[in-house]
Amino acid sequence: MSENCNASCNTCSIDCSDRKESKAHLTEEAHALSKIRKVIGVVSGKGGVGKSLVTSMLAVEMNKRGYSTAILDADITGPSIPKIFGVHEKASSNEIGIFPATSKLGTRIMSINLLLANETDPVVWRGPMIAGAVKQFWTDVIWGDVDYMFVDMPPGTGDVALTVFQSLPIDGMIIVTTPQDLVSMIVTKAVHMATMMKVPIIGLVENMSYFVCSSCDEKHFIYGDSKVHDVAEANGLSVLAVLPIDAKNAKACDRGMIEFVDTQHIETVADAIQML
Repeated sequence: MSENCNASCNTCSIDCSDRKESKAHLTEEAHALSKIRKVIGVVSGKGGVGKSLVTSMLAVEMNKRGYSTAILDADITGPSIPKIFGVHEKASSNEIGIFPATSKLGTRIMSINLLLANETDPVVWRGPMIAGAVKQFWTDVIWGDVDYMFVDMPPGTGDVALTVFQSLPIDGMIIVTTPQDLVSMIVTKAVHMATMMKVPIIGLVENMSYFVCSSCDEKHFIYGDSKVHDVAEANGLSVLAVLPIDAKNAKACDRGMIEFVDTQHIETVADAIQML
């Protein structure tokens, strides 16, 4: 035991002989009527990087490949998944549990917006209540038979991140970044969190990397040159995809039509997930 030990084994990355608990002991059981084979967390160190877009496109791509998919929207105060998929009906429940909504092409979705009276109602909760809601989305929702569940995480490393990584059996984590200089610090924070929580990192996805001009068909790096490969090398990670700025994707999200966009840019990420 380290002389600086504070007995918080749950968030300590040191595998010492005095460790009191393991991640396996902390993991919550999913609902008895749920069979979820792989759980993938999609994270970012800050907001506004397109994490929900990446989450949605991955679910869509895996669905196209013939797998049953689900999204647990863990961003309680800023949920966007239902709107992206055009899902507006409320989740239903009975004495057995809560039933997720289903998108047009079959992706199962649970989000706080499916439980609110109005989609625009704010969730003014403190951290423990938010974390508790996320845990209930795992334990009380009847997900059924799911091949790949994607957890759309809120930005940062707070209560929800701790709840997800301690309570859910996360098989891997995708880190979403953007090209700005700030990316190095953001990715490093996410990497350190994953190390502390003993969650394997599948790789990095850089979003909004470039824009392809419709007139000259050339790439324009409007946020500056990409630094994702340097950051990946510094942290021993793989760059899974570099995504362009695409107005069609933005319009599809606004119209709830994400399931009908071209997902070719995300295929390499799906390949990596499929190999887990």
